[in-house]
Amino acid sequence: MYHSDTDIELKMLMEAIYMKYSYDFRDYTGASQKRRVLHALREMDCDSISALQARIIHEPAAFSQLLQFLTIPVTSMFRDPSYFAGLREQVMPVLRTYPSLKIWIAGCSTGEEVYSMAILLKEEGLLERSMIYATDINPKSLEKAREGVFPLDAMREYTQNYQAAGGMRAFSDYYTAAYNAAKFDTSLCENVTFADHSLATDTVFAETHLISCRNVMIYFKKKLQERAYGLFHESLCHRGFLGLGSKESIDFSAYAPRFEPILKRERLFRKR
Repeated sequence: MYHSDTDIELKMLMEAIYMKYSYDFRDYTGASQKRRVLHALREMDCDSISALQARIIHEPAAFSQLLQFLTIPVTSMFRDPSYFAGLREQVMPVLRTYPSLKIWIAGCSTGEEVYSMAILLKEEGLLERSMIYATDINPKSLEKAREGVFPLDAMREYTQNYQAAGGMRAFSDYYTAAYNAAKFDTSLCENVTFADHSLATDTVFAETHLISCRNVMIYFKKKLQERAYGLFHESLCHRGFLGLGSKESIDFSAYAPRFEPILKRERLFRKR
């Protein structure tokens, strides 16, 4: 089987990252990984992947910089509004029957999904009895998520998404605008724990009623996808819910028989 020099260097870089920093990107899909690393080369002024590898081994700050390229967040608030409408209609009535709730947002990136979920729970009268675990592997993204400050010019799109998801209020009720930024109400995150967690290397940490992990699995190879589905299955309580991204499917996984689709198009499943 032929491997180009770039592929070999890329594999060695991922191995070095794992050995030095315990971040495991070895089972991420090749095409998007290669694209991100080549972009990092240009921005970090390295002539080759090997040169980049040498830098990250000796300079932790360079690894921190590379991590921002390897985990580029592609997210927005109430992204795929029909998903949130599905949660509102099909999942929230069931969650209402529990005295307290635990919700896990895996791969939360810079927090847009977390605030969307918190707003939905608030409108459904469930936020005060919910504990939300928001996890990601990128410390800088988690820091941004904690701050709850987003670009003001994104609010028009987010407002449209919110309305399409069945929002009950004026979206602007949830944030204060200042200096071209929107600062979201801190009360939304009173029950949120932001934590560093890797689907590639870490284990289950809580029994949850709902897991939302969207647009993360598309970057994983089959082996890593199976590991993640195993974590989700183990972490969900009896008849708990799992939400995936619009381009993701559990259909061809060994875990498929253990979940039933609630809304197939919205990628909402329930543990059998």
